[in-house]
Amino acid sequence: MSHQRTHSGCWEVVIGLEVHAQVISKSKLFSDASTKFGTYPNENVSFVDAALPGVLPVINSFCIDQTIKTGLGLNGTVNQTSFFDRKNYFYADLPQGYQITQFYHPIITGGYVEIETKDGNDKRINLDHIHMEQDAGKSIHDKSPTKSFIDLNRSGIALMEIVTKPDMRSAEEAAIFLRKLRSILRYLGTCDGNMDEGSMRADVNVSVHHPGTEYGPRVEVKNVNSVKFLMIAVNSEVKRQIKVLESGKTVEQETRQFDSDAGETWSMRSKENAQDYRYFPEPDLPPLWLEQSRIDAIRATIPELPDGIIFRLQRDYRLPHYDARLIASEKEIARFFEEALVDGTKSDKILVKMLSNWLVGDLFALLNKHGVTIEESRISPKSLMDLMILIKNEAISGKMAKDVLELMWKEQKTPGVIIEEKGWRQTTSAEEIGNSIRKILEIHADKVTEYKNGKEKLFGFFVGQVMKEMQGKANPQILNEVLLKLLKE
Repeated sequence: MSHQRTHSGCWEVVIGLEVHAQVISKSKLFSDASTKFGTYPNENVSFVDAALPGVLPVINSFCIDQTIKTGLGLNGTVNQTSFFDRKNYFYADLPQGYQITQFYHPIITGGYVEIETKDGNDKRINLDHIHMEQDAGKSIHDKSPTKSFIDLNRSGIALMEIVTKPDMRSAEEAAIFLRKLRSILRYLGTCDGNMDEGSMRADVNVSVHHPGTEYGPRVEVKNVNSVKFLMIAVNSEVKRQIKVLESGKTVEQETRQFDSDAGETWSMRSKENAQDYRYFPEPDLPPLWLEQSRIDAIRATIPELPDGIIFRLQRDYRLPHYDARLIASEKEIARFFEEALVDGTKSDKILVKMLSNWLVGDLFALLNKHGVTIEESRISPKSLMDLMILIKNEAISGKMAKDVLELMWKEQKTPGVIIEEKGWRQTTSAEEIGNSIRKILEIHADKVTEYKNGKEKLFGFFVGQVMKEMQGKANPQILNEVLLKLLKE
């Protein structure tokens, strides 16, 4: 268990998350307005979203199915009866003066996410529940020095609020959980996880206490919109709370905002003085009743999720856990890997391991270099496997293959075409390699004498000279074997 030690002893950190995940849906939760991101302000706003008098909400059935799918994918229980409630508060970007949400009877209860901590241990992060709610609009404060503007494009968009138990004990664990949750939702196809677009954000509840004592007052940090910022916000808040406690003061239970520029949190409002939301059942919507057959039909659509893929990659291909975890971390990476394993290569464990190494190593490096995702890769799964086959068949050396990979990206040609155009096909003829070796040994006869007199480090010099002579085309293994043989003569 992670503890922070200071002059006043050990402190244990307790963290729970409330993750707001935007449902992938073409229309909003209670209207047919578009959910498309990046449109002009107030372009995707219906009468319902603008809360015009006399309009009534209508439940988007697809959003309900997406939430059921999420609950099942996260090992939760789908409640056949749930209710919508009104959460009453005033804010300029909430035109109704209330938010339609679920408070007393959510659609999903329980569930869990298995994570692997940084020390390699498995840990279960339990969920309290998942409820549905509509999003508010957005206030824009940087367009004018004297006015604020309102964009209601987000108003009414369906959100799933995924609420965890206070099971995390460090910023690292919270970050690992959020990454894993995001990965699962993307596999399920229920949330795209684009935190930079606001379609996934988290409220973080943080407290500290001495081990063996009661939990400290909980402080909520609102709207953290990246994994990096989550870790900074948690660590900053932990330091602040410990400093307060060690100065003899009491941590106030409050809501705070995270300033990403300063890397600090600042107080928004005290929990004791927070307004009463006056929750009550939404009068314009009937209870949500789900037939078991509907739940069962959605359960049948759950795809293979990251943990299942990790297990299968280790079982079927004998991949190390590290490789399998990286490949399964994103569904697009797993799909790329599986598409590269064409018929005849799946059973070749050497090829599979080579593919894994080059995918998570060299290809990832290229993607990072060019700032693109694997979906935007200029190298196809088939072309990468073709390169692996050429390396395994000794048509090209591993070192030269790195140059080929760069050209595959730049010129978008197959590796076979590139090595033929460049004349890079590797020489495996022992006779041809031997002739080059004899030529080099004859030129450097003095060094041959030194080698035979005990200066064995010169072996690498001879290898380099032969490679230079053969323009890097000599098969390294054959070169070493023939060179050793000729130096013994």
